[in-house]
Amino acid sequence: MAIVKPFKAVRATRDKVAMVSSKSYEIYTPAMLDSKLAFNPYTFLHVINPGYKYHKQDISGELRFKLVHNRYLEFKENEIFKQDKVPAFYIYQKITPTKSFCGIISATSVADYHNNVIKKHEGTLKQRELLFENYLKNTGFNAEPVLLTYPDNAVIASIIKKYKQQRAEYEFSTTDKDSHLLWIVDDELDIKEITTAFKEIDTLYIADGHHRSTSSCLLAERLAEENPNHTGNEDYNFFMSYLLPESELSIYEFNRFIKDLNGLSPHEFLIELDTFFRIENRNQEFYKPKEKHHFSMYLDGEFYALYLRKSLYNFTDALSKLDAQILYTTVLKPILGIDDIRNDSKIVYSQDKSDGLELKTKVDSGLFKVSFGMLPTSINELKEIVDADLLMPPKTTYIEPKLRSALTIYEF
Repeated sequence: MAIVKPFKAVRATRDKVAMVSSKSYEIYTPAMLDSKLAFNPYTFLHVINPGYKYHKQDISGELRFKLVHNRYLEFKENEIFKQDKVPAFYIYQKITPTKSFCGIISATSVADYHNNVIKKHEGTLKQRELLFENYLKNTGFNAEPVLLTYPDNAVIASIIKKYKQQRAEYEFSTTDKDSHLLWIVDDELDIKEITTAFKEIDTLYIADGHHRSTSSCLLAERLAEENPNHTGNEDYNFFMSYLLPESELSIYEFNRFIKDLNGLSPHEFLIELDTFFRIENRNQEFYKPKEKHHFSMYLDGEFYALYLRKSLYNFTDALSKLDAQILYTTVLKPILGIDDIRNDSKIVYSQDKSDGLELKTKVDSGLFKVSFGMLPTSINELKEIVDADLLMPPKTTYIEPKLRSALTIYEF
């Protein structure tokens, strides 16, 4: 039973939202960030990059977090941000040149995370968890929802469809040719219907935002300990999420690029691969895998197709069937000597939705010796692994939609 709750979002006024909302901070290069800050006084980037006001960009730690809180207060004082007067759900639709995503922004339960109603598919780094917990504690808000997915539900879909026939509260486009629309659901009957529908859903899966959800849970534990009158209904017992039906989730693969062959020549490396793979040399013809357990490889100026010898590979559980795990256990660790695939500097991950040209160009540049490509992980594979209480290797999935910051803000 999944618990979702409407909340009073803090959000930009309709006339300014296109200028206020931003992509995630990490996406911007320094040059892009400087340009946004210099020419757009309304961008949320001023809030999360507070040192710009003082011409000082190297502010860090708790001082930065406190200044973020101050810039946030200024946006509210200047009425760039206003808080809704009644709790609501928010239907948000993002339309890209190739796909449309539409789901519900809500508050989701920390208790559901602890009770495994909200499940994760990736591990998290303790240092990042604590850093973001400290950020939340000092700023008092979260501006970017966790992306959760749920099985398609006819009741929820019908409510979304009804609101999409009405005028949106927000409707704007961005320079990357994406369109953004947001509807406010504050009708009590519709709120009850949404809440009831989610109570009938057994599991929500984290698609993106593992560190944000974990940090929110850590903060809730800390604030509960500090609050002698804790009831479990306080806002800090929930975190903001974007709930998207499974059919609308897009999952892409990450390519793997390796800087050296662990002392092997290309010929010796191919011989080592022959143990677990049937190898086809495609010369200059790019090979895109069409089936699970098939891989593309670019080595020494040529493309190869690798087909797993299933008779020699031991499938023991859902994780062992995952292509990213197969590549790790048969190639990366035993042959190339990459044990810690999260932190080893010899391996680099890249997500490229083009025709796979980067598999060739990055190796030809001399930065890498070999590259690997594979099919994307399916939503059913993800769920099977999660339901078995297993975790995927890092950089297994690149999931869309990527959400903008400050469309709705959750205070606690």
